[in-house]
Amino acid sequence: MNTATKSILGQMPSDAASAAASATSTKTLASLMLAAGVAALVVVTDQMIDSWAESHVVAAWLALWAVAAVAIGVLRGVTRALAQNLMGGLDAWSAHVARRRADERLWAMAQTDSRLMGELQTAMDRAGNDAQPANDITTLMTRRTARMLQSRMYYI
Repeated sequence: MNTATKSILGQMPSDAASAAASATSTKTLASLMLAAGVAALVVVTDQMIDSWAESHVVAAWLALWAVAAVAIGVLRGVTRALAQNLMGGLDAWSAHVARRRADERLWAMAQTDSRLMGELQTAMDRAGNDAQPANDITTLMTRRTARMLQSRMYYI
């Protein structure tokens, strides 16, 4: 029986679930890159020893297996690091695109809603006044709103 309640927008994935999904996709990408690299090295080796392999079939077979085993050992760390860097770059790019779309949606909403536009303009005007200490709760909340807008912590 599922006791989890769903919101209107659906259930948000937990941090552990997203970390597990990221690790799984990184491992999968690393495995695919490793398989591609080993296959490429075996094909190149086979092309190089093709004329020699006709008279020494067993030696050629052993040489291909040795190349495959060495390639797995050598390329394992390289492909793992490359996959992690690639997935990190893709995640950063995806987050940048999501932030840009959220900014565009907020700006489009603000252009049709004068109250929201006024709040955004007030927050942007007061964002540079952080050097002075806050004297009252209004100034403190305005600065907090400006920081939220600057760090894109609003949800639309």
